[in-house]
Amino acid sequence: MDRLRAIMETLMTSDSVSVAELAAEHGVSEMTIRRDLDELAQQGVARRVRGGAQSLLLRGEEPPFGVRERESIDAKRRIAAEVAALIADGEAVVLDGGSTALEVARALHDRRVTVLPLSLQSIQALADAPRVRLVLPGGEVRRGELNVTGPLTVGTIGGLRFDTAVIGCCGLSAEHGMTAHDLAEVAVKQAAIGSARRVIAVADSTKFRQTAFAAVCPASRLDVLVTDSGIPRDQHDALTAAGVTVRVAA
Repeated sequence: MDRLRAIMETLMTSDSVSVAELAAEHGVSEMTIRRDLDELAQQGVARRVRGGAQSLLLRGEEPPFGVRERESIDAKRRIAAEVAALIADGEAVVLDGGSTALEVARALHDRRVTVLPLSLQSIQALADAPRVRLVLPGGEVRRGELNVTGPLTVGTIGGLRFDTAVIGCCGLSAEHGMTAHDLAEVAVKQAAIGSARRVIAVADSTKFRQTAFAAVCPASRLDVLVTDSGIPRDQHDALTAAGVTVRVAA
């Protein structure tokens, strides 16, 4: 899946790619690259053309959930296990949307906690959880992502108080803080952060290479960051200096 991400990044910077160039760049066969491009076309990321593909994403636009869900999956599962270990039985948790947060939902499946999930994927993951008290938000479902957004969602969150908010992001750095691509989701993330006693950010190390369109909060607003061993040392040190407890999931 790292190759798919690299191809998407190439598409978003050059608008089109050729099969032959990508095969040479990644050291794989042209047939493998054609399969990759076919998959990206199915996800709505690219349009297949003779000899290659053209981008259907704007520069800086978020790749589809179906692509992100399969990226860095081992790291996301380790991050999720670390987050679950930080959450005590009996806590009330607001759980953001996104692929890493979905893994957190799965890690909480057998725990005795109250969870307000902000995506249909996480709701489904916890629907049959034997000891989870599942509270559903109102709101509008964002097509493709299946996250819930809008005034109803913000109002639901604002009327509750949580022990922990688990928040995902599109970009994270000490300089720019937490950022996201979708403006409606920014309001939901901010509401979740404002309603929680503790904020745990979840971000695999790819998130430190990018800054998204909209600011969610400064780094100093985060209590804990759970990430993987790929976090750049300068970001680890700068985030720690900003008061964030950085936990690297082993």
